Amino acid sequence: MNNYFFIFFIFSFIGSSQTPDVFRVEYMLLPKTKIGNKTSRIKLVGNVPVKVFNDDILVLGAEYNQYDYEVVSTLTVEAQEALAKFYVIDLNIGYVYNWKEDWKIIGLITPRWASNFSVEFDEKDFKINATVGAFKDKKNVDKPYRLVLGLSYNHTSSIKVPLPFLYYEKRFHKNWSYTLGVPKTGLKYFTKKNHFFQTELILDGYYVNIQNDILLDDNSTSTDVSSTSLLATIGYQYKFTKDISIYLMGGHSIIQNGTLRDTDRNSIFILNNKPGLYFRTGIRIGI
Repeated sequence: MNNYFFIFFIFSFIGSSQTPDVFRVEYMLLPKTKIGNKTSRIKLVGNVPVKVFNDDILVLGAEYNQYDYEVVSTLTVEAQEALAKFYVIDLNIGYVYNWKEDWKIIGLITPRWASNFSVEFDEKDFKINATVGAFKDKKNVDKPYRLVLGLSYNHTSSIKVPLPFLYYEKRFHKNWSYTLGVPKTGLKYFTKKNHFFQTELILDGYYVNIQNDILLDDNSTSTDVSSTSLLATIGYQYKFTKDISIYLMGGHSIIQNGTLRDTDRNSIFILNNKPGLYFRTGIRIGI
């Protein structure tokens, strides 16, 4: 499931002049649902793009995610403390190779630490993910478009083979563009004064190691916590300058599944399976 976090970086990687956000800070909130859960996230992103070998680009970056989780009261106090706060930390090493006039090849290696870090670093906290792909960027035409396709391998995925991904974005009108793909499909409206309105269908999630495994009432043991969400959102973005913008997204989850898992990745305790509201806001600096 966490493949989609990884692919988000690929799409941001090619988003503006084939480079990612230089800096982004973001806050996300999933308010309480009927069973009482609440999740918030603080995200920090930083990337340094460097031109090498004429027009190729090397990108060195990092992403920090901190989750604050309000756990159902039916769990033990020890379990609630173990799940109250957890982290996903990525280092990103990416390369964009100019293959042909319109085509570029992308390679990305991402060492990841995902844990509640209740004690200290554990070898189970660490995984390495990899992606290779290609994209075609047609800008100087009446209806600009971008096509991305490739393979992504994620160590936390239940399927231990590289998974394909496909993404297509097109400006079909001077004021409108659409995006088709996974993890994001959407529609965007552009105005003349740096105001943007958009609607998106987003697939999101995480998979995190739990240090000091959680013993449940039925004597089963949880070693990991995971979440899968399908979100329908509508949002607004404003550009202060060509490179600096703020954004606000709101919506509702269509699918929501937070669960505790055992060493075989079986779901053994449902934390949250009730759809609810979703909010996200932030500021980004691009190139």
